[in-house]
Amino acid sequence: MFIETMNILTTVIAALVALEHLYIMYLETIATASKSTSRVFGISTDRLKDKNISTLLKNQGVYNGLIAILLLFSVYQQDLLWTRLLFGYIILVAVYGGLTSKPSIILKQGGLAILGLICSFI
Repeated sequence: MFIETMNILTTVIAALVALEHLYIMYLETIATASKSTSRVFGISTDRLKDKNISTLLKNQGVYNGLIAILLLFSVYQQDLLWTRLLFGYIILVAVYGGLTSKPSIILKQGGLAILGLICSFI
């Protein structure tokens, strides 16, 4: 089976998206009640210390970390199909977040993935 490889721009953007998701994972799982996490998610540090919210964030952090690892693996393998699928997944999640939470999430979380998906077709 022929696997199309990625151009350099797509590779760089995919790596940046993975780093973004690793940072989100860090905020959600390690620095859960920090001022940075409070600022990024717009939740007070007092609320972030709540056991239920902390648990939910840590769970979400695992998802973000796994997305980052899968994206980095697809870059390492130069597998364009999987990179596109992961970009699409990230975009869909960002759109859902934008519709259900804050519209700015679409570009904040999905902007690089959108750009990466576009670049992958060039």
